[in-house]
Amino acid sequence: MSTSTSTSTSTSNGARTALSGWGRTAPSVATLVPAGSDDGVRRAVLGSGERGVIARGLARSYGDSAQNGGGTVLDMTTADRVLSIDTTTGRVTAEAGVSLDTLVRVLLPLGLFVPVLPGTRQVTLGGAVAADIHGKNHHVKGSFGNHVVSLDLLTADGLVRTLTPEGSPRLFWATVGGMGLTGVILRVTIRAVPVETAFFAVDTERATDLDDLMARLQADDDRYTYSVAWIDLVARGRSTGRAVLTRGWSARRDQLPKRLADKPYHFAPRSLFTAPDVFPSGMLNRATITAFNEAYYRRAPRDQRGAIQSIGQFFHPLDIAKDWNRVYGRRGFLQYQFVVPFGQEEAMRRAVARLSQAGTASFLAVLKRFGPGNEGFLSFPTPGWTLALDIPVGVGLGRLLDELDELVLEAGGRLYLAKDSRATARTLHRMYPRVDDWRAVRDEVDPRRVFTSDQAKRLDL
Repeated sequence: MSTSTSTSTSTSNGARTALSGWGRTAPSVATLVPAGSDDGVRRAVLGSGERGVIARGLARSYGDSAQNGGGTVLDMTTADRVLSIDTTTGRVTAEAGVSLDTLVRVLLPLGLFVPVLPGTRQVTLGGAVAADIHGKNHHVKGSFGNHVVSLDLLTADGLVRTLTPEGSPRLFWATVGGMGLTGVILRVTIRAVPVETAFFAVDTERATDLDDLMARLQADDDRYTYSVAWIDLVARGRSTGRAVLTRGWSARRDQLPKRLADKPYHFAPRSLFTAPDVFPSGMLNRATITAFNEAYYRRAPRDQRGAIQSIGQFFHPLDIAKDWNRVYGRRGFLQYQFVVPFGQEEAMRRAVARLSQAGTASFLAVLKRFGPGNEGFLSFPTPGWTLALDIPVGVGLGRLLDELDELVLEAGGRLYLAKDSRATARTLHRMYPRVDDWRAVRDEVDPRRVFTSDQAKRLDL
């Protein structure tokens, strides 16, 4: 469950509600206020009091970035209209609470697709900008902010500013990846990309170990629009880092099988079931994950070319289960994602070896290559290797991740704010060399730091 809703009081100004991130750790209680109109957002911001305010979308950031204990949290999902679509230019304008799932459903029949799609469609447009999300195509297309034409931002003084990368670059790039701390994103205009179908032509292959995987990615990754590898972090010895590599392109109409030829834009995903909130913490452990990983690796094709897959199959296999985060139990889980620069392959080898040695119980672990970063002060992607993994909360986890933090720092890498739930301010500030420049821009538009979150307080942002 992405939010915990144990409401103790309710008023016309919102309800006191316990909120957590997707990892279900460290909940805090805030006044949750529906966003509504611009005037409603303005009233909430100007009346937020000394504990401040933060916007919240569909709560798919894993940690505490959309929480504000003792303060105000704006529920942006109530502002969810698609406002305009220009099929000639691909420009799409929508309110910040629109989900990427909605955008995909609306755009596909028009022959358009979102430019960047992460591991779930259940992300709001505002959240996609605030976290500067990335997908399987970062190595060729960059992150979400690269495709934003303009955005409307309500700042701490109650004014609405229209930002563009050309006309207001400092505040624009402080907002892209700024985790909602420069203001409330109200509307966003993006450039959608043309597609012939709603399907993907996918090549799948097995890699025997981490070196084999990285060699395959280095050899020909740039031929593919989309690329990602599931990696086994439990395997040891000669199999350490073995992986299943899936890469592909948007499928052309002439590549579709006959059964899909008359419905090239068919897209009707649905959750097959909702995970009940009954799973014990510790059910996902080394034994169960070892069994799962062995079955998953053996089931994958050794070398398959051009298989036609749907959006759900290729991008979002976990979305078939609604509230899948409940499987980790009530203690919850962390997602840990880092990037190290090209040339620091040994650091990635050491990280994978350490995780394997620790018996990290992660069945969801992915490795991919990033291309060039953008101008975002706090944007996460930078050229290099990135690894993301889910880890159940358990004894010794903090020490393990502290070790990995130091390894990443030594390699000149960084952690992803949208996934973070436990880093320290000192660590984070050493990883992001432009954090002081970002703070200077933020302080110009919000000198009293009206916009804040549990994460911002923890990381001194």
